[in-house]
Amino acid sequence: MEEAQLIIGGRDVKAKNSATFARHNPISGEEATRAAAATVEDAKAAADAAAAAFPRWSALGPSARRAVLNKAADLLEQRAQQFATLVMAETGATAGWGHFNIHLAAGMLREAAAMTTQIQGEVVPSDIPGSMAMALRQPVGVVLGIAPWNAPIILGVRAIAMPLACGNTVILKASEVCPATHRLIAATLRDAGLADGAINVITHEPKDAEKVTEALISHPAVKRVNFTGSTRVGKIIANLSAKYLKPCLLELGGKAPLIVLADADIDQAVNATVFGAFANQGQICMSTERVIIDETVADEFAAKLARRVAALPSGDPRKGDVVLGSVVGQPTVERVQKLVKDAVSKGAKVLTGGEAEGTVMKGVVVDRVTPDMELFREESFGPQVSITRVKDAEEAIRLANDTEYGLSAALHTRDIAKGLELARRIETGICHINGPTVADEPQMPFGGVKASGYGRFGGRAGVDAFTELRWITVQLSPRQYPF
Repeated sequence: MEEAQLIIGGRDVKAKNSATFARHNPISGEEATRAAAATVEDAKAAADAAAAAFPRWSALGPSARRAVLNKAADLLEQRAQQFATLVMAETGATAGWGHFNIHLAAGMLREAAAMTTQIQGEVVPSDIPGSMAMALRQPVGVVLGIAPWNAPIILGVRAIAMPLACGNTVILKASEVCPATHRLIAATLRDAGLADGAINVITHEPKDAEKVTEALISHPAVKRVNFTGSTRVGKIIANLSAKYLKPCLLELGGKAPLIVLADADIDQAVNATVFGAFANQGQICMSTERVIIDETVADEFAAKLARRVAALPSGDPRKGDVVLGSVVGQPTVERVQKLVKDAVSKGAKVLTGGEAEGTVMKGVVVDRVTPDMELFREESFGPQVSITRVKDAEEAIRLANDTEYGLSAALHTRDIAKGLELARRIETGICHINGPTVADEPQMPFGGVKASGYGRFGGRAGVDAFTELRWITVQLSPRQYPF
């Protein structure tokens, strides 16, 4: 059993009232982590500590910030097994998923490190004689990052890496599902030489989420909020941020479509679907939830997909190498089974899967799903994928856009020119031609549209999100005034 204290001002501390809460392994029910249950007072103390650390951290030159972030990336990789063990215990995910998280998160730290010298401004021509006008970017102050459990290392690091690179200090509000994993991220950065208070970690009981979150967002020192999670909670964060006039960046839910046109390479489309739908048990915001396919190739695709998915090994990830480990909890099993049951009652057909042993589910493939079924519209966030048959590309695009979500999409065709034209019409922040819906690279502008959120993480887009653009002028010669 892991113990997770708060990190405030560089120190490991208990909650003010010494309260704790437990996170249990979703497979065994054993206590995986005993974490500090922060109070509103703790939240304010974390914000105060971040504010106190801001002058020192923001004053460091870019090379000094880069060195700390690069060292943190090295330490993260050295602690890969420790992280993977925590991820398995707290979320039920596989060791492979934990190690992939480490690989990408280390890349995010190194990309953020590289961006420290790319925070640029420009000289803007002025109509005022003798005036040199500049547009300059500078750190905003304290940034609150709220990270989810499903890709805990990737998304925990993403919440803080670019803000730190830009010279901000941060508070990481850890997920109640993986408090020890998120805390270890901050401890790793602290061990890499980050200034005391430059990173702070708050963990809290689920029942205290609303009041602790509002205490953090409302704190005068907090200037930016970034949140990754469900659309339902994202709306709450957006409302709180609006209440206190704090800019926020939101990366929310998805119902990613993978379109297969008649001329597609079917085997490649199947491979992309298997990966996109069942990586991390389908618990990724970009997971392929809907295959929308030309009816002339649907039978071949469905048969090949069902065979592949039926062969995916599943089980307790602590006992062997499996592709499908545990989902995060029993409610996920119940949600997926409910959506599948509704689809079947309206004419859909289960080609494989659906059964579960506790929180370990076999992959589910459901064919002949139509827009009137809940499975077509509701995010399952579990190991399932549906197949919807269409007559042509126009119908495929229409159904791909027939959703409130707009994060990621994929389109498979041998006609690249046509693929590019169609991709521009898909209402998502991300689209991959002849690839999976699940993809991430640290330097890419990552984010969605519609109910999948707004704003972009990654690369120069991340710099824009976590800096303030200011207009500063220098009068180089005497200025004439009208009075």
